[in-house]
Amino acid sequence: MRVETSNKSKIELLITQLDLDEHINTFKNFFSREASLYIEGDQELHFRYIKALDAIEFKAPPKIANFANIKGHLSKRGVLNFEQIFEIIKVVRYFRYFKNRELGGIIGEWMEKFIIDDRFVEIEEYFSADGHFNENLDETLFGLSARIKEHKANMSGSLKRMMSSPKLSGYLVDSQVHFINDEECLLVRGGFNHVLKGAVIARSSGGFFYVSPDIILKTKEQIRYIQQEQETIFYTYAKSFSAKLAELQPFIAFIDKEFDKFDNYQARVLFARAKNLQIIKSKNDSKIALDSFIHPALHKAKPIHVDFSKNILMITGVNAGGKTMLLKSILASAFMAKYIIPMRLNEHKSHIGSFKNVLAIIDDPQNVKNDISTFAGRMQEFSKIFEYKSALVGVDEIELGTDSDEAAALFKVILEELVAKNQKIVVTTHHKRLAALMADRDDVELMAAIYDEEARTPTYEFMQGIIGKSYAFETASRYGISNKIVQDAKIVYGDNSEKLNILIERGSQLERELKQKHKAVDEKLESLRQKELDLKEQREKLFLEAQKQKDSFKLTYDAAINEAKNAAKAGDSAAIHRAMDRAKKAVPQPKVEQEARHVEFKVDDKVKYHSKKGVIISLSSNNDAFIEIEGMKLRVKTKQLKHTQIIQPKYKTDVKISVEKRAGLKCDLHGMRAEEAEEVLDKFISDALISGWDEVLIYHGIGTGKLSYAVKNFLASHPKVKKFEDAPQYMGGFGAKVVTL
Repeated sequence: MRVETSNKSKIELLITQLDLDEHINTFKNFFSREASLYIEGDQELHFRYIKALDAIEFKAPPKIANFANIKGHLSKRGVLNFEQIFEIIKVVRYFRYFKNRELGGIIGEWMEKFIIDDRFVEIEEYFSADGHFNENLDETLFGLSARIKEHKANMSGSLKRMMSSPKLSGYLVDSQVHFINDEECLLVRGGFNHVLKGAVIARSSGGFFYVSPDIILKTKEQIRYIQQEQETIFYTYAKSFSAKLAELQPFIAFIDKEFDKFDNYQARVLFARAKNLQIIKSKNDSKIALDSFIHPALHKAKPIHVDFSKNILMITGVNAGGKTMLLKSILASAFMAKYIIPMRLNEHKSHIGSFKNVLAIIDDPQNVKNDISTFAGRMQEFSKIFEYKSALVGVDEIELGTDSDEAAALFKVILEELVAKNQKIVVTTHHKRLAALMADRDDVELMAAIYDEEARTPTYEFMQGIIGKSYAFETASRYGISNKIVQDAKIVYGDNSEKLNILIERGSQLERELKQKHKAVDEKLESLRQKELDLKEQREKLFLEAQKQKDSFKLTYDAAINEAKNAAKAGDSAAIHRAMDRAKKAVPQPKVEQEARHVEFKVDDKVKYHSKKGVIISLSSNNDAFIEIEGMKLRVKTKQLKHTQIIQPKYKTDVKISVEKRAGLKCDLHGMRAEEAEEVLDKFISDALISGWDEVLIYHGIGTGKLSYAVKNFLASHPKVKKFEDAPQYMGGFGAKVVTL
């Protein structure tokens, strides 16, 4: 029990650290009964049921109490009260509602397991939809209820007559019937006892008396007597119902357990529908790729796009630029995917791995009570992390509380040790030295918060692969520090320090770019080696097939010759000729090409090559011709050409092509319609492939988004496009695409 309580408190702390309190509390409101966030059992199977339930429309279940006390009473043959009996009835009625819909798929198969006993029907008919006992089914109860109504009507009439009495009117403070301690009373002045007999229930703040008349007290006593008779009958029914339910204990235990599962499923489905969220579960790996993720605590936030496939993600950049919220978003997405809690993201392009533990080191551990420094507290937290395996760890401001140079060396070793324990770590830092030390590792991903130099504000966007500046001076100015103080601080900081920071940032970026290029070259070499092996294998395969065919022909030929020999021995000349003909046909004959008719060709002749039409641009002495077809130059034999008077017009396009060091070919589609752009793109990519380019840049602009949408669809469907992504900010950003061929 202590372990469960400890785990619960850790989860609650993590939820608070990740700013998920409001989101989780709202989610819990969709449960019919209090339950744990985690669904015990096969998560893949649970997810299948949730998605199947999400595909149908259904009404939410009513609020249901926990069955622990109910099952305890039944196991001891105790008598349940009507409220407890109705809790069971509510669950049975809800599953019957689903069962009567005759659904298909796994939900239908699930509902078929509920075989509801007729004894439930006998009990159900005595309860209305809101749980009231139906007294109309019992004649005695109906009569007793009628008598109570009659007495209450008499009481009301008696009170009205008293208030209209001339003798009492002089003592009445007001003309209202008051309820004090659940008793009907009149508010009167002192001396009332001369005209009114009754019991004083209470005194008012003004010194008046709340008096319940004797006639009312007598009537209420009669009503209490009738109610006792009712309670006796109710107890008889409760005892009878409890006896029947005691015989159905196995089924009640079954529907109690199944309702817990169903409640977990329906809460997730209805929460996602109500808040327009997506339901996603964790995959069986450690990769995290978020597309259009929005943290639940943020309103009107910019969607997050991050690829965290490596072991360590180091987030640097401008102060107050969203680094901490990016860290929380990554951890929050992993936490919610683990518990299949709906979130807002592009579920088709996102991928969230599975982690046994999600740990956050975010807050400053220093306070008056624990008498510990910030850095010492951080070291305590790190020492605990080493106890875990297969964890996702988030550390905000890793350098907090100590010297930067010493901390860089220390945390480099700590991070490497944590990775060795199969942990995945996301870190925010202003430690350029730490980031530079870690940047040379292949399993480290760098990410920087972007700062708008012109607007002098963070953009709350991120760029992968670089170390970002902190912009401490700019941030200080933005938050009210005077320009004089900032300028003096810049002088103290000095140009050399700024240049050193720039060199660290640029050096790290260049080193990573070089590694990426080496990796791309290695992948190309491996691809060529694989193609060479494939060609060798194909050649050997063709050789074996040819040899097999040759052997087959030889066997057929030998059989035909033997048949001819046998016919010769028999003296049958006709049979000999037939056998020889079959033997000749069995052996493949070399194709004798008809002597080609000599045709003269000259430069600029319009010719046809196979199904394509072009023009001769030059001739060689060995009967070779260079022809141009649709912008491509080919070298062919003249015997493969035919004269023609019809030639396809050369394809004209306004594609602007230029060579850049980083982007290769460049295509500008600004101002084009979607159909025109697709034609231009098709020709552009063909030319790029012929020229040997493996990466091109396409400008489409932002505008209304129609052209951008058409370009995305075209690139996604093109067989020669390996991948494409938005260009970096300095190359066009969202208005351009970098395409890998």
